Amino acid sequence: MKILIAVPCMDQVPAVFAHSLAALNKVGECSVKFNIGSLIYTSRNILALNGIQDGADYILWLDSDMTFDPNVLKYMLKVMEEHPEVDVLTGLYFRRTPPFSPVLFDKLEMHDDITEWSEFDTIPDELFEVGGCGFGCVLSRTDIFIDVHTKFGNMFAPLGNTGEDLAFCWRARQCGFRIFCDPNIQLGHAAHTIVNRDFYESYRITKQGAGE
Repeated sequence: MKILIAVPCMDQVPAVFAHSLAALNKVGECSVKFNIGSLIYTSRNILALNGIQDGADYILWLDSDMTFDPNVLKYMLKVMEEHPEVDVLTGLYFRRTPPFSPVLFDKLEMHDDITEWSEFDTIPDELFEVGGCGFGCVLSRTDIFIDVHTKFGNMFAPLGNTGEDLAFCWRARQCGFRIFCDPNIQLGHAAHTIVNRDFYESYRITKQGAGE
């Protein structure tokens, strides 16, 4: 089994990400590729094509401001093996700025070049399907990118009023693929502090207590 670990980034990455990546337990034949550039959708397109050309079976996408458990890759592969309906799998992470909401979307639709989406009111405790997600930590089979590239050409080009990650999710769903989140995959988003689920829940409780 060949796996490409794909990291789009600027010219530097946070030390906490470097530490997580160094501690990551690899599975099969793993390679790590960085693509340095200011246009993230171009970096993602290049990395996806690298995965296709290298004959990778899976691509693990990691944003360069994420922290994650050393066994995250092993766990994600296990989830996909046990749930064949899962084509794209993300973990649970939160925005770095208020209101620190999850980077997950319940519905994701395109109408007249305008992207419409809605967020989840509550996050389930077990594996659940989503309309779209950020690509901070995503595992997918490489053949998905072949299908999306064949149908749409530019896999990650932004659509309407949304970014490259949701644009890809919309295209993948048009090709019949399904996207899931496993909230047991706990991720940190590096800011001035690490934004994770505990931080987010604490923030919500604080706001509710203040009557906001």
